[in-house]
Amino acid sequence: MGGCTNCAAKTGCNDRKGEMFAALDETLARLYPSRTWGEPDDLARFEAGIPEDDGQALAEELAAALDASTFFRPGGPDEYCDYIYVLCVGREPCLVQLRDGEVAVPAEIGAGEGMIREQYLRVCLSQMARMAGVQQVAMALDRLDDGFLIREEPRAGVYDAPLLPRFQRLVALLPGYDIVHLDFGEISAPPAGFAPGDYARLYGGAPDTANYLFYPQPATMKQACFVPA
Repeated sequence: MGGCTNCAAKTGCNDRKGEMFAALDETLARLYPSRTWGEPDDLARFEAGIPEDDGQALAEELAAALDASTFFRPGGPDEYCDYIYVLCVGREPCLVQLRDGEVAVPAEIGAGEGMIREQYLRVCLSQMARMAGVQQVAMALDRLDDGFLIREEPRAGVYDAPLLPRFQRLVALLPGYDIVHLDFGEISAPPAGFAPGDYARLYGGAPDTANYLFYPQPATMKQACFVPA
């Protein structure tokens, strides 16, 4: 493979990334005047992000445009984003529905070995600014003696070839919603000139740029939940 150096689209890509970095720098400076993680300006972020109505509408449009099941999910109380899960490998009823209590464990899973593997695109919709990032997420279900364990394993970007065509079409739809796409590979490092605040005590290490805009936990932190049989 030629890579970025020999790619015919390199010039246009560099232009888009330049615009992305400029928007990102302006947004961080406006949201964090103290330049410290955990100290956002509440007035600056008030109604500046992507509202739930827009997230729901985008999820519906993505379902049609990507020919895939999509699921809008509000973020947790300590997160600064909502999510859209795009099911790329798997079928309904899927693990996102099972994890969130929308469906019961299907009979064929309960009677079988109880092992499922799925792949998603997870769109993070910032509540801080009209910005979004996309991650590849693997979800797995395994049988335990008294139920099932569902694991969610996000990656810092989108890497697997089967997901890339949908990812590219997804990103192309975001400008129609006045949403700036942030490449997760470019926001997976601490922003220059910003202080980590209390991050190390809470999560360890230093906060990446993504932690200022989407959620506090590390971008690749794995999560698990138990579903009773």
